[in-house]
Amino acid sequence: AGLTYEFLGDSTVQRQYAQVKIASRERTNAEFSQTLAAIPLQFQPGTVWAYSRATDVLGRLVEVVSGQGLGAFLQAEIFGPLGMVDTGFAVPPDQQHRIAEPFAHDPDGGVPMKVLEPRQVPAMEGGGGGLMSTAMDYTRFLQCLRNRGELNGVRLLGPHTVDFMTADHLGDIPADGTLLPPGHGFGLGFAVRTHLGLSPVPGSVGLYYWGGIAGTTFFVDPALDMYAMLMIQAPNQRDYYRPLFRDLVYAALV
Repeated sequence: AGLTYEFLGDSTVQRQYAQVKIASRERTNAEFSQTLAAIPLQFQPGTVWAYSRATDVLGRLVEVVSGQGLGAFLQAEIFGPLGMVDTGFAVPPDQQHRIAEPFAHDPDGGVPMKVLEPRQVPAMEGGGGGLMSTAMDYTRFLQCLRNRGELNGVRLLGPHTVDFMTADHLGDIPADGTLLPPGHGFGLGFAVRTHLGLSPVPGSVGLYYWGGIAGTTFFVDPALDMYAMLMIQAPNQRDYYRPLFRDLVYAALV
């Protein structure tokens, strides 16, 4: 899309993102999109894959097409049908005793932990991040994906749509930065494994995965009919625990 994330570098464009506080959750999705539209692109669209604010723009696009706020749309079309009873952009007061709190400071280095405040109802319901959920809800979502779009008789997507989403769409388009490891491409919202080797972690060709900023990670391995998920509140340690988690899961399979 030609967009970027302000926290992934220090280019002129990324500094402009930071200057206007593009990460603010106090703007609506519409206001966010208008603010972003006034900033130059980081890349010529279609020339580079970069993890970016593009998915937040998609969230606004869903609002325009559906005529609903993104949170309401997700509740009506995904969370409700899948029985995801604990997922939303904020945790309601009667459920706040269940919040898994991070350490105030990184136990390894004393750095303050920056995670989203789950008690705050944000103006921006981001397409690219900000949902609060539980392990059970998240696994219901993953089981639906693993079933190629269906869960307990409720079908959200056709199987070929899921196949399309989880196929590599990059081809020879290069990736910016290090978020996409060797041997992987990117689909419609997921990194997709394209080679058995090259990557530093195990997994089947066709495996797809991604993660959340605080450390949540998941992967779905269609070849082994398996998914796995890890939920942690440790943004500073996520790059250590994610490959360890992958190694442990595959080492346990016989």
